Amino acid sequence: MIKVSHLTKSYIDPDGSIFRVLKDINCEIEQGEVISIIGPSGTGKSTFLRSINLLDPPTSGSIYIDGENILAKGYPVHKMRQKVGMVFQNFNLFDHMTVLENVMYAPCKIKKEPLEQARKSGLSLLRKVGLAEKADVYPSTLSGGQKQRVAIARCLAMKPEVILFDEPTSALDPTMVGEVLSVIRKLAKEGMTMLIVTHEMKFARDVSTRIFFMNEGIIYEDGPAKQVFENPRHSATKAFVQRIRKEVFEIDSLDFDFLDMSTRIQQFCIKYDIPEVSKMIQKLCQLLMPYLLAEDKPLTIRVTHSELSDETTLDFMVEGLDHSPLLEPDITSELREDLQSLCKGITEEPTSRGFRLKLSL
Repeated sequence: MIKVSHLTKSYIDPDGSIFRVLKDINCEIEQGEVISIIGPSGTGKSTFLRSINLLDPPTSGSIYIDGENILAKGYPVHKMRQKVGMVFQNFNLFDHMTVLENVMYAPCKIKKEPLEQARKSGLSLLRKVGLAEKADVYPSTLSGGQKQRVAIARCLAMKPEVILFDEPTSALDPTMVGEVLSVIRKLAKEGMTMLIVTHEMKFARDVSTRIFFMNEGIIYEDGPAKQVFENPRHSATKAFVQRIRKEVFEIDSLDFDFLDMSTRIQQFCIKYDIPEVSKMIQKLCQLLMPYLLAEDKPLTIRVTHSELSDETTLDFMVEGLDHSPLLEPDITSELREDLQSLCKGITEEPTSRGFRLKLSL
């Protein structure tokens, strides 16, 4: 249905320098696919969507929809807009029109649908998104989630072949996200072709046939949802989908600021809502550091937390060591038992720099 080849988008900064948002986008999208586009902020996800429907025309490349190059000179843009609908972050409803009038407007104005037919279709679509009872009210009386559902109904009124969703839940209160996602899930089950820019990882995993992970202006990884989330090919993808957060400390002498380290660990745990783990990390550091620092080798301590799996690990990596730190003569059986009682699991593994002790908390 859609084929994108070597798509680029550049902007010229006031100082004359060129900023490339999209560097070389290549993909094919089949009818009925639901593709979630994920990735860090500022990597071109929204720009990619806006390029597809020419709200933000690309700098170079080609976009074929149903075999026609919509970037070709003289191509009638209105023809593409009737095939490709878009739902924005901020609803963009007409405040002076009722909910039903918002849904009816485009079919009447652009497709010249008879008023009664547009009204009947509009009410059917509002019923589809659970808002038929709000047909005669104005948008100002609606919640954010209700406004977004009206925006989806308005988009569906034009009978598009493809719908582009640009972070449809980002402007919503968390309590209202579910009602919008449930409508999108319903559309997916009905076979609607959709491209969805989203930060809702669980939703993306559940609803998508494919995932595009965008990074640095390119589609960094493209694959089935199960593969991208469970077995990503790139470390950057893995870190993003698991929402891995980390705090790293490089200790090369006993003069290291251990008080600052303690404060940063505490702040890290508060930030990612794992305050109960903070005391455990502090205790493990107190237990192990006297032995690991006695090796007189550089020591790296890393606290890692995955927001997706809610797993936290504490790594001690001793440079230049060729065996597990727990095999050192000074490590007593009592200490090993303490570690096992405090941790869910202990992994001992060699690295290119030394040996790592990984504790799952």
